[in-house]
Amino acid sequence: MERVILHSDANSFYASVECARNPSIRDKPVAVCGDPEARHGIVLTKNEHAKKFGVKTGEAIWQAKQKCPNLVIVPPDYPKYVSVSREMRRIYESYTDMVEAFGLDENWLDLSQPSFNIKDGERIAHEIRERIKKEIGITVSVGVSFNKVFAKLGSDYKKPDAVTVITQENFKKIVWPLPVSDLIYVGAHTTVKLMNMGILTIGQLANTDTETLRRRFGVNGVMLKAFSMGLDHSRVMQSDEKEVIKSIGNSSTPPHDIKTPIEAKSMIYVLSESVAARLRENGFRAKCVSISVRDTELQCAGCQRTLKRATRLSGEIARSAFEMFSERYAHLLPLRSMGVSCTALVRDDAPEQLDIFGECMKAHREEDLEDAIDGLRGRFGHQVVRRGIVLFDSAFSEMNPKEEQTIHPVAFLREESLKYKAPPETAHG
Repeated sequence: MERVILHSDANSFYASVECARNPSIRDKPVAVCGDPEARHGIVLTKNEHAKKFGVKTGEAIWQAKQKCPNLVIVPPDYPKYVSVSREMRRIYESYTDMVEAFGLDENWLDLSQPSFNIKDGERIAHEIRERIKKEIGITVSVGVSFNKVFAKLGSDYKKPDAVTVITQENFKKIVWPLPVSDLIYVGAHTTVKLMNMGILTIGQLANTDTETLRRRFGVNGVMLKAFSMGLDHSRVMQSDEKEVIKSIGNSSTPPHDIKTPIEAKSMIYVLSESVAARLRENGFRAKCVSISVRDTELQCAGCQRTLKRATRLSGEIARSAFEMFSERYAHLLPLRSMGVSCTALVRDDAPEQLDIFGECMKAHREEDLEDAIDGLRGRFGHQVVRRGIVLFDSAFSEMNPKEEQTIHPVAFLREESLKYKAPPETAHG
């Protein structure tokens, strides 16, 4: 059976939502930007009119204003974007239950079925594109292909409001001339390393000796070559399916450098609350806490510690993380960013050994309290309940890394997507 995979990507998602909500700015250059008083005062996304002036994602607001003095600046409204994302997902799920999110504005759909081919996928892609435009008021670009990697390349190939079909017959013509940086999971550092090897395009990557890539990048090099040759076998998950979770974590770059131990402690508590909430959300406790730091020279370090008992409490996670920070990394201040994660996960309902000092009962009472806080935040927003430790600095107290950062699923890195250990050396053709 021929695989028919779609990847739908909303065009300039945040800006498109704002223009749909406020038609008076639809024909003006618009940029959704963070707080101009903080380091989040950058362009998060911009519409097509702003792109024509050279406005770029990630640049400072003042830089964007120099290029486009009439640029309309709109603050982000994350709850609204989440709501629109769900509306889009409902449309996708009217075609298939095999829908896998890749952030708020991107989704893969698996339409594979007997007697269904790429042409049928192209027809459905156009239908989805028109429905989203009519029912939601924004546009999407859709890639149609025989695997997830090329479907995503297709959605990026032509924007906005377009459909691109990449087949087994035409992928070398369409994909191989593209810059190697266009391939998923080829980040900035990998791009530089590949360029230093003389690999500038996806086609050149496909034609590079497998063992050369293995020696330079390990198993990731083998994987990237496989992707360049269309050998991605990873599946699209069902809508109600969750990946096997081995760790839960979060990292964040705050609005200013972390200069003092109290600022580090505040950041650790912000991140630990996010991680603990995700543990509870997914029905886990953790036996191991990890911390990572990145200094102002962008050098990274990290360590981990095993806990006496599995926990889902933000306080226990934060205390362990701060102890590790104080012992190992306080001398590295100031820091650019920090991260907290939990591993060695066990199910929330796993049997627990009680202790004679009543610590387990105390922890259960604290869990009831945090469950109640989760409920309040779900109804009234994250800021309705905040720890005192984060209130000394408004830059930290307004942060909500759980909602503001989407952790993308790394579906391609599963073992089954690497079952081809060495792609054949027959890429030429």
